[in-house]
Amino acid sequence: MKSAVETLNPTRAKITVEVPFEELKPSLDAAYQRIAKQVNIPGFRKGKVPPPVIDRQVGRGAVLDEAINDALPKLYVQALQDNDLTPLAQPEIDITKFEDNETLEFTAEVDIRPEITVPAYDDLAVTVDDIKVTDEDITEQVEALRERFATLNDVERAAQDGDIVSIDLKATKDGEDVEGGEVNGYSYKVGSGDMLEGVDEALRGLSAGEEKSFVSQLLGGDLAGQDVDVLVKVNNVKEQELPAFDDEFAQTASEFDTADELREDVATRLERGKRLEQAAAARDAVLEKLLDAAEIPLPEATVTSELAQRKSEVEQQLLYSGMTMEQYLDNEKQTVDEFEADLEKRVRDAMAAQFLLDEVAKTEELGVEQQELSQHLFRRAQQSGQNPDEFMKHMVEHNHIPEMVAEVVRGKALALIVESAKVTDESGNHVELKLLRPDGTIGELEAEVVEEATEGPEAPEATEGDEA
Repeated sequence: MKSAVETLNPTRAKITVEVPFEELKPSLDAAYQRIAKQVNIPGFRKGKVPPPVIDRQVGRGAVLDEAINDALPKLYVQALQDNDLTPLAQPEIDITKFEDNETLEFTAEVDIRPEITVPAYDDLAVTVDDIKVTDEDITEQVEALRERFATLNDVERAAQDGDIVSIDLKATKDGEDVEGGEVNGYSYKVGSGDMLEGVDEALRGLSAGEEKSFVSQLLGGDLAGQDVDVLVKVNNVKEQELPAFDDEFAQTASEFDTADELREDVATRLERGKRLEQAAAARDAVLEKLLDAAEIPLPEATVTSELAQRKSEVEQQLLYSGMTMEQYLDNEKQTVDEFEADLEKRVRDAMAAQFLLDEVAKTEELGVEQQELSQHLFRRAQQSGQNPDEFMKHMVEHNHIPEMVAEVVRGKALALIVESAKVTDESGNHVELKLLRPDGTIGELEAEVVEEATEGPEAPEATEGDEA
């Protein structure tokens, strides 16, 4: 088989393939065998019909068509491999020449992964925000913890922000009850803003047994986005009594003996969380800077297809939540053009990032260990709220493992790029990323790495200020 490639543009190629007829013999033999099992010809057992008889009874043309259908996918894949091409979509195949006992010629046009020159990433420099944990941040977390252990006491007064009320709520439209627009005995925290717009204003000042009407819009259902009349009735009002933040509370709510120790732990956890946020910001900034420096052509047909799929996914999610696209855009304060432009930018950025990271992984010869893949699958299962065993089984059965492997490899490539960059915060301090653990703590170098760096006749003496 001979093949030649014509580059139509940086992301599309035309492959011309010539196949001698003798190379089609395995597919031709297989075609005869399949047809022999399908036909009933007097005097011959099923599956034992000789080729000449099949040619007379069925037709040589039908056999050749069967053989070509069997051979083309294999020949196409072989042509891709011979020319080191990575397809991004299904090809457009055209048989340009074929007669019995003659050479088969066909062409295949397909979107391909572009050739990319990765810019140097060992001298990238980015700046991220400082890690700031304020007293207000700590107090907010402490208050949330106190609320978890609060007691609720009935009060004989009007409801106010922070109270927990039991309410009945009914929505009507033109005097008719709205289907699914009624709840009874619902527990709600006044002022939280977690229900219909206007309900907090209506509840403030109501005592047990009192009710009030207001106009609002439902978030889902057939009348989503339309004005409806809502009647809310208060059944009872309970006041939250928060426990004192003292040593006794610390011993009840945590493993710490004193309130100071608990507050210090809250501050530490907040710092770890902000450190992870800082690392994510560094990752995004480094990748964005590298993408800006690289020239990555994108296949427009593939971009269009991905855009259509992403938009369909958004519309499906909105359908499940009972919201129209118009309502979604109104909530997001976006026009249709702004939404589509933002979606297209995200699709293009994601595709360019994949191409770039795949090239880095190839150059650096990054691979995936079984343990790394298992951990990634476990995390993905947790993120989707699925049982890990069922999630992994689904991935295997639907052949999604190659996608998961690609995600792991790209993650390792991105980590390599980010760790090679110079990342500082706004105060000029070095941001440690290489030793950052998933819980936000900073690890230490492995013992063997330390020994390798400090032992041996040529190892330089460590000085204060040297970085690991």
